[in-house]
Amino acid sequence: MRAWLLNEDKMANKCDMRWFKQTFHEEIDAALEGTPFTLDLMTALACQETGMIWSILRKKDLSLDRILELCVGDTIDAPSRKAFPKTKAALLAVAQGQEMFELAHEALVDMAEFIPGFNGVASNPNKFCHGYGIFQLDLQFFKDDPDHFLQKRFANFDDSLQKALDELQAARKKIGLGNKPTLSDLELAHVAIAYNTGGFNPAKGLKQGFKPPGGKFYGEQVFEFLQIAKTVSVEDEITTLPFTIDPDGPLFKVTATKLNLRSEPCVDSGSNIKASLKKGDIVQALSNQAVRGFLEVEMVDPNSLTGFASAQFLEQI
Repeated sequence: MRAWLLNEDKMANKCDMRWFKQTFHEEIDAALEGTPFTLDLMTALACQETGMIWSILRKKDLSLDRILELCVGDTIDAPSRKAFPKTKAALLAVAQGQEMFELAHEALVDMAEFIPGFNGVASNPNKFCHGYGIFQLDLQFFKDDPDHFLQKRFANFDDSLQKALDELQAARKKIGLGNKPTLSDLELAHVAIAYNTGGFNPAKGLKQGFKPPGGKFYGEQVFEFLQIAKTVSVEDEITTLPFTIDPDGPLFKVTATKLNLRSEPCVDSGSNIKASLKKGDIVQALSNQAVRGFLEVEMVDPNSLTGFASAQFLEQI
């Protein structure tokens, strides 16, 4: 159903998962009531489907609405694609197909402006996106609900979430889990495989679904994302440190050989590193509250950059 050419260094990480949970957990929790699905599963699905997109976009100067609108992808055509529309011609042949193609190509071009890996395919005037929304509703459903695509309802989180839940419910019933009030992590991953492929073969376990060259199967990757998501809390862990902030202090020196100054209080693959501090460098605290073990500081001359540094490698002077 959905296919992404993923590189591990471009995948969503714990920092991105925390952003996703903190941004959308209220809507998700409300929508999941009465289902066996979990916030962690929806986080894992969002990471698998469009994590390589929104993990980058969330760090840009973009509104949340624009981020959601740009969560599009999957440009694979026939012979690799089996579902409608296999080709541009197949899309143009149906009612409102021309309008959909124009929107689909423009969506690809707009997304590629921020995601360089798509520049090449976006330059092809015949290429267009098949997946829409943060959970990637496939264009095969265009004939059933054209307005969802043409009116860009996929850019509304609640609409995208509901479509995903409808598919998940159908998937769990199809693989014989429709009557279970709760599902194990493995069973949730099995449902995700059916969400991706339309079915589940017990003999193959997690080794099912789309598999990029040299990468993991869809099922394996979703299960891994699910395990990571379970370690990410919606709430920030805040520790109040024993000092009072004033315009002239307090000052700290770096005790580690190298300490990264980051744009947010978490460790990712490196994209949030603003600068590197070395042992003995002096910084000034901008808050007496450590967030998840990170203290917001400002570098003392010459750069005067601000960011977050691991508090365990800072010693007050």
